Amino acid sequence: MAAADQQTTTVAQLAERVDRLESELESKDERIDDLENQVDELSTQNQILQARVDAMDRATDDHDDALAEIQSRELEKGAHLKFDNVERRAADLDVEGDRLEKFAGDDDVQYCRLPGECDPLERSGSSSLAQGDLLPIQQLARLDDDMLRSTSDSTPSRLAVKLWSERERDGLGPWSKGSGEVRHYLDSSDLRHWIRRVEDGVSETYAKKLAQRTLDAVENLAKGRVYSQRKNRRKDGLRYKERRLILPSDSDIPGEQEG
Repeated sequence: MAAADQQTTTVAQLAERVDRLESELESKDERIDDLENQVDELSTQNQILQARVDAMDRATDDHDDALAEIQSRELEKGAHLKFDNVERRAADLDVEGDRLEKFAGDDDVQYCRLPGECDPLERSGSSSLAQGDLLPIQQLARLDDDMLRSTSDSTPSRLAVKLWSERERDGLGPWSKGSGEVRHYLDSSDLRHWIRRVEDGVSETYAKKLAQRTLDAVENLAKGRVYSQRKNRRKDGLRYKERRLILPSDSDIPGEQEG
């Protein structure tokens, strides 16, 4: 009798457990249905949002194309546009010669224009010289790095242009400020160290050769405004002569004042 009662209790417990599990399963099924409905709703919302994003992308592309067209036409009219406003879509501009010139205006803002074009509205200032008024090295210094590489395939020439640009900055780079009859000067040893900083993978030996070729390029592109001297030096008890490039105080550099 006791065994029968125990068996009845066990069956009842199992039945109760089955009912509980079925109830839990039903709740989970309902939860799954709810989640699937949410997934469907989110998927629909995602499709709507994606369609809006695609439409915005198309509108942005159309806007960029229109803006590039406007900037191209303005540049061809001689406009000077702020470089930051043009740089992002420079590759999309359609201008004669496919070249832009970057320069600093009187307000120290970077502008771009077609090479040598004067701004009829003088928005970038009145002292920006036309391309033809500049020395070759100044003309090249107005180009950005990509344009400079496409214009000159000579490493010494590119370094000469960068070197000239360094002189125009407040820190002078490897140049030194002179006195009296010398405005600025540059020793080949300082140039050699500078080259190894700005050019990756250049050995000490090659930097020496490259320094001499770069000094030659500066003299050539500056059209006689600089000249070289040999200065006596002493190191580790040994005397030697080092090349020094000199920019005289009275040298006529377009756009620069003496001093």
